[in-house]
Amino acid sequence: MRTLRIALLTAAACSVGLNAETGYKVVGHYPMAGTQGWDYAAIDSAARRLYISHGTQVEVLDADSGKVLGTIKDTPGVHGIAIATGTNRGFTSNGAENKVSIFDAKTLQPMGKIDVGKGPDGIYYDTGSKRVFTNNHGSHDISAIDAATGKLVGTVKAEGDGEQAVIGADGLIYVNLEDKAEVLVFDPKSLEVRKRFPIGVAKTPTGLAYDAKSNRLFIGTREEPKMVVMDAGSGKVITSFPIGKGVDFAAFDPTTKTIFFSCGGDGVISVFHEKSADQFEDAGAITTQASAKTLAFDTKTKKIFLPAAQVDVIPAADANSRPKRSVREGSFEVMVVGK
Repeated sequence: MRTLRIALLTAAACSVGLNAETGYKVVGHYPMAGTQGWDYAAIDSAARRLYISHGTQVEVLDADSGKVLGTIKDTPGVHGIAIATGTNRGFTSNGAENKVSIFDAKTLQPMGKIDVGKGPDGIYYDTGSKRVFTNNHGSHDISAIDAATGKLVGTVKAEGDGEQAVIGADGLIYVNLEDKAEVLVFDPKSLEVRKRFPIGVAKTPTGLAYDAKSNRLFIGTREEPKMVVMDAGSGKVITSFPIGKGVDFAAFDPTTKTIFFSCGGDGVISVFHEKSADQFEDAGAITTQASAKTLAFDTKTKKIFLPAAQVDVIPAADANSRPKRSVREGSFEVMVVGK
């Protein structure tokens, strides 16, 4: 995911084309200092800790109160955070230095760094293989790290830029390839690429969620914004629905069969209900804020946490340059969404 790429939009634009009452709303705000960019949020529901990537460091908050518990420093260009359950270790993907940091999940103290592929972005832990994986946008591959030893053990030849990933009921890992408009499927133990499923009906897939019971993948795409429902076994596209603009992350609640997509362009969470493996309904949209592009879903409280800020866009001096974006002082926060 690209850090801080959403412009400030008006609140009126947040709900255009989206309908219905989800029952969810913004129920709290956790203010945070600083004007740096951000990307992923992650939650350790058992430990009640919320991790927020923030430029060159990771902020760690109490998930229930918003109190700052500590900071994981020296993580240049950090994108994501993964907690290796049962190892007391956490990992961050430092995109600006092509490294992964290891930290003590209790004390938050650094434990070292690992060289990985170029431009590590998304990062996630697989309990089956006990490995941490990083999706590397610069080298178009995926690095595999032994969580216990902190050693690089191999590379998956993704041949594309991985975004969000999920662990399938079959033990395989499914990853959205943003630049290829396909879902990559690989074995976390052998690191062999097993399948490549073209999405077809839309491009630029980012957010990805999964229902293990129905074996369905829920893919959020940016180009022609959609939720694409795919059979994880065959790669067959079952159906698709429009979603908000600027999707970057997805989550699934297996108890209520609810699918969430954080869409920072329109400032909404697009919500859907899975009625059966092949039947879905649009449950409406939760109004959040433009720039709230990633989320962390708390399986314990069913709350959703979204980092966001007010972002000013400064036009480029010439047509060949990109506009500059700056975070307004005092506007960075974590939005809390619940019922």
